[in-house]
Amino acid sequence: MHWADVLADQLLKEKKNQILATGITPSGPIHIGNMREILTTDAVYRSIIEKGGNADFIYISDDFDPLRKVYPYLPKSYEKHVGKPLSEIPCPCGEHKSYADHYLTSFLNSLKEIGVNPHVYRANEMYKNGEYNEAIQIALENTDKIREIIEKISKRKLPKEWLPFNIRCEKCERMMIAKPILYEYPIIEYKCDCGYEGEVDIREGGVGKLPWRVDWPARWKMFGVTFEPCGKDLATVGGARDTGKKIVEEVYGYPHPALLVYEFILLKGKGAMHSSKGTALSGEEMLKMTPPEVLRFLLMKNQPGKHIIFDSGLGLLNLVDEYDKEERVYFGVEKETKGMKDLRKTYELSQPHNISKTIPYQLPYRHLVTLIQIGGNWDEVKRILLRTGQIPKDLKKEDEKHLKQRTEHVRYWLDTFAPNIVKFEVIKKIPKINLTEEQKLFLSIMLEKIRDIKWEPEEIHNAIYEISEEENLQIITAFKTIYQIILGQEKGPRAGYFLSNLDKKFVLERVAEAVK
Repeated sequence: MHWADVLADQLLKEKKNQILATGITPSGPIHIGNMREILTTDAVYRSIIEKGGNADFIYISDDFDPLRKVYPYLPKSYEKHVGKPLSEIPCPCGEHKSYADHYLTSFLNSLKEIGVNPHVYRANEMYKNGEYNEAIQIALENTDKIREIIEKISKRKLPKEWLPFNIRCEKCERMMIAKPILYEYPIIEYKCDCGYEGEVDIREGGVGKLPWRVDWPARWKMFGVTFEPCGKDLATVGGARDTGKKIVEEVYGYPHPALLVYEFILLKGKGAMHSSKGTALSGEEMLKMTPPEVLRFLLMKNQPGKHIIFDSGLGLLNLVDEYDKEERVYFGVEKETKGMKDLRKTYELSQPHNISKTIPYQLPYRHLVTLIQIGGNWDEVKRILLRTGQIPKDLKKEDEKHLKQRTEHVRYWLDTFAPNIVKFEVIKKIPKINLTEEQKLFLSIMLEKIRDIKWEPEEIHNAIYEISEEENLQIITAFKTIYQIILGQEKGPRAGYFLSNLDKKFVLERVAEAVK
């Protein structure tokens, strides 16, 4: 049984109506490590609905959180905004309403593309609209109890004047440096490090916010949350999960939700992804270089508790190959092989939207890597595919859209993440190279040999090998010669497939020119 079904069954045993929650602070690019949280929740949500349960899937943007520091991707001018709510800080590019919107907009667009449609709530609006007021009052009335819970579980001492509320200074607008002096409902008197002394009325929205360890459990009660995944950093002994479970039960009188712990996604060669350190691959970037169903597949095939090492280089090609193979097995085109666990469910959960009734037209991703470097754009790639008979003339519109999308993903991958080993360019004019007599002999024989053969990969491949054997020429020298005269480099894609996708007349003319 797929892990999403197991979790759905466990939840439905408790109650038929479920509220599944997830939330991320838009302090920087929202990366695919964060995406694991929301896609895990989406998988469980889909499984509950499929089993006849009722569920609501909510996403809370923590855009009222303060900016913690000037991150590597920000200019130094943002130092003056440290401590201010993300929703109140100017957009880095100047095209969005706020700093928070700058990162949140692209993330929400990515969610649509990947087939995730939660109800979106913004913390800054909830605080300003007074939706947190009751939770704030309850927290302040239970300051001693919350202090005791946090100190006992986290093993850390809180300041004597601590209150479960981060005041927003009326003068400098920062939340991290205002210290409470006295609380007497509904007023908190405070003194800020900026030198300002004042007071806030907690009945007024937006005058501050609950600290994270209190905000999280308060939110569970407010929304009636029954399930929420969290990263292992929050689930450490004494962490926010442990204190949250206690606070929600003893302060807010609400049973803690099921809290699934998920492992991080590691970026090959860099480790765990952190937006704050600039070592992250954003969800938007991921969706530009690979189809949305492949990103979903990466997470659906792995248990949430298993860490994933994501390779944005050659490993991406292997991932797409793996997905394509499972797709062929799902549609009965290929037989299932060992290790394909929960294949049907994994494939179905990998689909962003509707599941196709027939298998989408497949072309190997690696082959598209070659074609797009020959053709340059989809129209040229399509012409090559039609000329070589790799796609039918009556290709269905949805299949063409599918292949065009993949071609665009490949182009982005080549421009941004592909290693140099797979990159090449068909040179318009023959490069200036000094060929040996042995190489010239090979090319002269090749010119006659390939003139009358079918322009197909296997025929070309066999012809090259036959010449190599007959002339006692190392095959590596034969391939090197071909790449030198067409690409201006000594290595390239598989020669038979590569040449078959070039116009035969062009190849013959280039070879003839090389042996002059």
